[in-house]
Amino acid sequence: MSVLPCVREQPMAVAELTAQDTSLTAMRLMASGRMRDAREMLETALRRFPGDISLWLNLAVSHRASGDLASALATLDSALRIDPRNFLALLMRASVLEAQGQQRQAAQAYGVALTQYSPHGHYDEPTRRAVARAQQIHEAYLRELEGSLRGSVAELSSPRGSAETRRIDQMIDHLVGRRKVYTQKPTHFHLPGLPSIEFFEREEFPWLHRLEGATRDIQRELAGLLADPDQSGSVPYVQYPDWAPLDQWKPLNHSPRWSAFHLLEKGLPVPANADRCPVTMSVLADMPQPRVPQRSPVAMFSLLKPRTRIPPHHGVANTRLVVHLPLVVPANCGFRVGNETREWKVGQAWVFDDTIEHEAWNDSDELRVVLIFDIWHPYLTEVEREAYARIMTSMDAVTGTVADAGI
Repeated sequence: MSVLPCVREQPMAVAELTAQDTSLTAMRLMASGRMRDAREMLETALRRFPGDISLWLNLAVSHRASGDLASALATLDSALRIDPRNFLALLMRASVLEAQGQQRQAAQAYGVALTQYSPHGHYDEPTRRAVARAQQIHEAYLRELEGSLRGSVAELSSPRGSAETRRIDQMIDHLVGRRKVYTQKPTHFHLPGLPSIEFFEREEFPWLHRLEGATRDIQRELAGLLADPDQSGSVPYVQYPDWAPLDQWKPLNHSPRWSAFHLLEKGLPVPANADRCPVTMSVLADMPQPRVPQRSPVAMFSLLKPRTRIPPHHGVANTRLVVHLPLVVPANCGFRVGNETREWKVGQAWVFDDTIEHEAWNDSDELRVVLIFDIWHPYLTEVEREAYARIMTSMDAVTGTVADAGI
């Protein structure tokens, strides 16, 4: 004789069960084919425990096993009203839509479910198989969607590789979930209305040719600084008080693993380094650097030692952009801004917005060196540049301090 309680024969026993015990008992009833008993038990329990997700999920399973897909879907919607991010409920809902023949809606629902999936979670084998199917169906849907979207703009007259084509491609990548949207998140100073662009187009900066053309001379001056045995002109790049909340900067704080030869700091030359780099200083003088008393321009040789990573972070102000001129670049070095990852190539500069999340790494066994300096954001008007400079000067006068120029 079965020891499982029957709702119709033992109503008091069912009423005394906890929600967890009810779910376990209902699962055993369904495993033995007693779907109606399981369903009645779960419905009774839900009147006592209406907020218990496991009861709703098991009720949905019983409806689906009985072939009542509409009731299964309605039950899952009730569960999701309690917990809209419940992975199992989202996954089951998508599978019910698929069973109903609603293929497009199912593919979209599988995509929603996968946003809540944890690859490190502990799932039983049926759930793992369901996840694999969800991934397969959703990926096929994304390929179909992407093909349609790219086909819709294929005939537009714009040369491949142009800035506008790349922006259109990025928009489609966003739409199909292949590209994350990164925005400016300056740690200190934000001027509204400036676009979030990871790497800017070279065509916007005709002076890059002047900079890149001086690479060999700049390398020779850098070599002179590096030739000093103690390299006394270099300092750790990250320098916060030990009591400050360091978060990701703790491993690099006051560390020589990431250091700099400052050429311009807080608007003034650093004589110990600048006097030894006349060509570099001459080139920097031709760059459209911000002019803010006690703050900028700034420029440095950034030294990243072997097997060192700079963690993801954001810069200080979106009123400026950052220029990199790679000078010493071993293999296995890289740089990411937002979605785009690039490899430095000696003598090839780029301009990026450092208020968008970025990171760098040197996975080689050799030193990596890049010349870094700021320029005004090209979309600023002259009035905005002057206003920013005056605001910074006024703020420094009131606070009596100059904020860290930032990383």
